Amino acid sequence: MAENFVKASGSKTEQYRALLPQIVGLIEGEDNMIANMANITAVLKSQFDFFWIGFYLVDEHKDELVLGPFQGPVACTRIPIGKGVCGSAWAEQKTIIVPDVDAFPGHIACSGFSKSEIVLPLVRSGRVWAIMDVDSDVLNAFDETDAHYLSEISGLLST
Repeated sequence: MAENFVKASGSKTEQYRALLPQIVGLIEGEDNMIANMANITAVLKSQFDFFWIGFYLVDEHKDELVLGPFQGPVACTRIPIGKGVCGSAWAEQKTIIVPDVDAFPGHIACSGFSKSEIVLPLVRSGRVWAIMDVDSDVLNAFDETDAHYLSEISGLLST
C-alpha cells in the first residue's frame, strides 16, 4: 500500500475523505502501533504539509507524555499532564483547537515557528493512552473539519 499512496486534491473535506480508505489500507492487519503511527504521520504530512505532526504516548508511571512517531522539526520529548496544549488535552480528555498558540496560557513552545495547533486525545477503555498533535506555521489553520477527520483517523489506532 505504501507505494500506492495518492495525494488527494479538492476541498479539505474531500482530501480527508480520499485519505481515509488509504490510511485504513495502510494500517489494516498491522498490529504494531508505532509503525501505524509513523505511517499515519507520514501520510498526513505529505498530504497537508503540516508544520509538525506526531504522537505523544502516555507514560502513566511518570504522569508525562513521551514523544512518539512524528514528522517535522525536533520536538519536546516529555510533557507533564496538564501542561501546554498536549498536556491539557490529556488532562481534559478533549480535542483542543488553538487558533493562535501565543494566546494559549502555558503554551509550550517546542518551535517558535508554530502558530496554531490542534491536539486530539486517543482514548481506549475510557483512558487517554496517546495524543495526536498537529501544528501549523499559519494562524487559524485548524477547524471543526480537521477535528472531525483527525479524530476519525486517530480513532483507527484505538480499536
